[in-house]
Amino acid sequence: MSKQIHTSDAPEFPLPFSQALRAGDFVYVSGQVGVDPKTRQVVGNTIEEQTEQVLRNIETILAAAGLTLDHVVKTNAILSRMEDFPGYNQTYEKIMKRPFPARTSVQSGIGDYLVEIDVVAYARSIRGETE
Repeated sequence: MSKQIHTSDAPEFPLPFSQALRAGDFVYVSGQVGVDPKTRQVVGNTIEEQTEQVLRNIETILAAAGLTLDHVVKTNAILSRMEDFPGYNQTYEKIMKRPFPARTSVQSGIGDYLVEIDVVAYARSIRGETE
């Protein structure tokens, strides 16, 4: 059985998806974009600004589940333009701690958003801890 995770402190859209679902010890966060939760406007014009906002939105949703970015074990990123990949990596590395989660990055047209990221977090372990 899964449980919906929702917070009004993260962006909300009138679309048919949950911000996140908890299934056992895993939390699956839906794709987030670089939107300010209050204004629903895109934050910044650069990949660095939008990546930071996306990760902050994910962090907020994870907090509603009692988790942090350190619980993330898998990241999927969709970039609008592959030329933004270096800037995306730089910001990602600044915010995410080592050892980094497993990750997939692809390019796809996602409108005005430069990046969309979804994650899987595991509640029983924090990256870097030994089991």
